[in-house]
Amino acid sequence: MKYSKRKKAILLLADGTIFEGKSIGTDGTAFGEICYNTGMTGYQEVFTDPSYFGQLMLTTNAHIGNYGINNDEMESDSIKISGLVCKNFSFNYSRENAQDSLENFFEKENLLAISDIDTRAVVSYIRDKGAMNAVISTNTDIEALKEELKSIPEMNGLELASKVSTKEPYFFGEEDAPIKISALDIGIKKNILRNLAKRGCYIKVFPYNSSFEELEAFNPDGYFLSNGPGDPNPLKEAQEVANEIIKRDLPLFGICLGHQVIALANGISTFKMHNGHRGINHPVKNMLTGKGEVTSQNHGFVVNKEDVEKHPDFEITHIHLNDDTLAGMQMKNKNCFSVQYHPEASPGPHDSSYLFDQFIANIQKVKK
Repeated sequence: MKYSKRKKAILLLADGTIFEGKSIGTDGTAFGEICYNTGMTGYQEVFTDPSYFGQLMLTTNAHIGNYGINNDEMESDSIKISGLVCKNFSFNYSRENAQDSLENFFEKENLLAISDIDTRAVVSYIRDKGAMNAVISTNTDIEALKEELKSIPEMNGLELASKVSTKEPYFFGEEDAPIKISALDIGIKKNILRNLAKRGCYIKVFPYNSSFEELEAFNPDGYFLSNGPGDPNPLKEAQEVANEIIKRDLPLFGICLGHQVIALANGISTFKMHNGHRGINHPVKNMLTGKGEVTSQNHGFVVNKEDVEKHPDFEITHIHLNDDTLAGMQMKNKNCFSVQYHPEASPGPHDSSYLFDQFIANIQKVKK
């Protein structure tokens, strides 16, 4: 598309603040909670990550689209963000194994994106004011957009897992694999399934509202609670599943939203963060080994660290070094552990991939 023909577009925040830019191609309006991701690579994985459903994604890296799209790097079957805000959008790409441009990828899914935004100014603003609802649009009728924006629900209390979960159970991996896993899909990423499968797991993935009895009927060796979008508090069915698994002392591993569900199932509270953690360079300390990890993170809610410290059955295993929030926990007398970050994302180093090995080891102990 000719750069000179691009339309004026705006980013309007819920408090009335306006930033001006230009549309990438698609006309229209998109709503969602504005959040920013600090990763310098991995934009395709971010855009297709179900955990970002319902959010307008602002990328802090200066160039987006420069290495195109590769179908092997999808984290789900479609784009999950509501819209994109960036500084420089690359209409051309240079990666040899890319299969398409980001522009075409967006046009196929009718995703609204705007560029030429002063992203440093936006990040600075919402870092101070906190994450809030926003709208991006090629419609410049500000007053009309403000009225529409008022009707968009806040992320706090919002159940979104049902919007991204599979409708029917499905299988992943080799059927004759030695380990069977029942996974509850509350927004699962494909790379989590790949990591389990390459460790000898055959996974049956269940819809978000499946019961423990349905997961148990697969006769699995272990259970997994996935990542996902929205507030964990409304996910009462998932919390009940976690409670039943823990009650029977069956091997359980939770990531991100699954980690929060495990906490809530045990009376440990969660809360919405001022901005959340979203990027591929977050430092975490393993409290059991003393080692540091460079991690990939994407969450707007977090488990209450003080509640875990007071809980007689839990211990803290990981701490986020930037703000001292909880990044991981395990149960003292049950076969259950979870982390707030994404060991499957491998942001450069494979610092956190051992967590999948730990899950397999926990399963093997029970099998023996």
